Amino acid sequence: MRTAILIVIGLFFCGSLFAQDQPDAKDSVAIQHCIKTKTGANWNWEHCIGIISEICAKDETAMAPSEVVACYAREQAVWDDILNESYRRLRGALDDKQIRKLHDMQRAWIASRDKNCAFIYDYFQGSMANPMMAACTSRATAMQALFLLGFANDVAERK
Repeated sequence: MRTAILIVIGLFFCGSLFAQDQPDAKDSVAIQHCIKTKTGANWNWEHCIGIISEICAKDETAMAPSEVVACYAREQAVWDDILNESYRRLRGALDDKQIRKLHDMQRAWIASRDKNCAFIYDYFQGSMANPMMAACTSRATAMQALFLLGFANDVAERK
């Protein structure tokens, strides 16, 4: 039974990584626009998290769990794109020692995100566990994307 649960969790995470290689262009524009409008002395980028998934899954109780998961995957694809681009920009501006630390930090973050979000399944183990895991993964990815975006933008401003 434990092995079956781990396989389901592994398939969920692998599926969320490969389900949407490219984010929907309209979703990307919406989130990028939100980030730009929330920039200033007191950044409020976190308010951009959920703007796609919350509209898509506005009536979660009437939707199949797989539909809710798909809504979170749609948004996560955008955040993954922002995260990867920010990581690339930041990496290009660092020395070898900082690159190793950035790489180590990112690997540790991925492991932490995956374990934290997988705990939801271990705890709830019901039909809503998968949408809750998808929400957790999407939101954690968004927070990390914003974290790296701040550094990448700082590097760009220093040039």
